[in-house]
Amino acid sequence: MTRTPRPVEEDARGIVDPDVLRRRVVLTRYPAGGVLDGLVDRFWTVRWGLPPGTSHTQQVLTHPGANLSIASDAPPLLHGVQRRRTDRTVKGEGWAVAAMTAPGGLGALVEVPVHTLTDRVVPLGRPAVDLDADALTAAVRGIAGPDADERRVEVLRAALAGIVDRADAVRVAAAREVVAAGRIAEADRSVRRVEDLAARTGITVRTLQRLFARHAGVSPTWVVRRYRLLEAGERARHGDDALRAAGGWAALAAELGYSDQAHLSRDFRVHFGVTPSEYAGRQPS
Repeated sequence: MTRTPRPVEEDARGIVDPDVLRRRVVLTRYPAGGVLDGLVDRFWTVRWGLPPGTSHTQQVLTHPGANLSIASDAPPLLHGVQRRRTDRTVKGEGWAVAAMTAPGGLGALVEVPVHTLTDRVVPLGRPAVDLDADALTAAVRGIAGPDADERRVEVLRAALAGIVDRADAVRVAAAREVVAAGRIAEADRSVRRVEDLAARTGITVRTLQRLFARHAGVSPTWVVRRYRLLEAGERARHGDDALRAAGGWAALAAELGYSDQAHLSRDFRVHFGVTPSEYAGRQPS
């Protein structure tokens, strides 16, 4: 079943200060569809038109997936899983289109072990990805008009679907196994360790670790922790009042599997640059 991605107003996980982003750019999300369903979490487009002499720098704490992007102001790129917060600066007028893979989905699109791409940004195309990057970029950049975003997504979707159609079926099936395990890690709050995930999937710990390294690029435990941290940021986005109504930071720390509130606060500060309360306090009321 196709997952329809929620708009940023409802799900801003990973976008630092999303209300600032919404004032500067237009971000739209699209479902994967077809053979890419499950492997690609979503397609997304962004457009911006900033006054001369101004720019916008967006900080992102990425989901445990990769991004394959084509932009008006940058070469086509494959961003492996980024374990640290990243920055992207835009100015003038421009656009970008990208596919964000689900954890494990990149393993169906590349022949190399995905862990070799973690924390790296490489050209989108051969040898990493089996497609003609120049032809794809020309096709995407040649699109204009009021429906350009949707048409750019269609072109990128078709190119990636072609890769999956040509890919080794065994590799694609293994990637989908990792995707299924990643969905459990994302949604099931009782899963806090790799042993919990092994029990839920029926796959041994050692096999899970091997599959995640090959197809997701990071460990199962890292995926669990990143999803919990993204959820903490999303809760903080709604402000201290909402958190107090839900029991406060201590209750959230327990819900997300942290040993205590101090552990959550330390982890949050390392990745967001501020404490949870500081982040919540700077969000619009």
